[in-house]
Amino acid sequence: MIDRRTARHNRLLAALPEAALADLSPHLTPVTLVQGEALFEPGDTLTHVHFPLRGLVSIVTVMADGTAVETATVGPEGAVGLVQAIGTGKVFWRAIVQLPGEALCIERTRLQAIGAVDEAVREIAHRYTEAVLMQVLQLVACNALHGVEARLARWLLTCRDCVSDDRLPLTQGFLAEMLGVSRTTVTQVARNLQRAKLIAYRHGQVRLLDHPGLERCACECHARIRHGFDVLLPLLGKDEWLNQNNP
Repeated sequence: MIDRRTARHNRLLAALPEAALADLSPHLTPVTLVQGEALFEPGDTLTHVHFPLRGLVSIVTVMADGTAVETATVGPEGAVGLVQAIGTGKVFWRAIVQLPGEALCIERTRLQAIGAVDEAVREIAHRYTEAVLMQVLQLVACNALHGVEARLARWLLTCRDCVSDDRLPLTQGFLAEMLGVSRTTVTQVARNLQRAKLIAYRHGQVRLLDHPGLERCACECHARIRHGFDVLLPLLGKDEWLNQNNP
């Protein structure tokens, strides 16, 4: 049985009433999120939903030639596969662990059965679907309108939100794929941020040095997405969740 305090490291689970979480808890299994692990691939039928407690999972759109770009991120504020779970279960994207961590996992069919009789679980799932749509549309605009440096700063702040750590194990290859640019471009932009003393980058690890500076460098999308989640996913235990995830 997963205790309430552990579950509250995930924003969706923290927002559930005690009775709804009690229904889910016996079916939640702790799992490790391993960097580089694919939780599902295009063409799969979803079997499990993951509620991250710590870490970051990227939802990636894969093109016919194998190139890919990130179209959404999931951290402790959300759930990987929840949108598909309340639908057909069909998967059209790749979900890959970008930053390692932990999650609580539940079988899709079990979650569907609980949601069919528990209004609170259905409400959270529908609100999260709205939040994901908001995030995806914001990122579409971001990728079209904002420069790579601002987008990289935004993405690094998003990673920091998900792991509550200034040290991020990120390679240039991962960064290039997530931003949809070449490694050469990532190298140049990362050097610019280093010269400004906003980050330090060495041997596949990025260290954030100046949060306010990164906020100023980032585009508006980081703040807009966070505000959207606050509006769409009000927390019953918000102060406790924030304290646990922002030590």
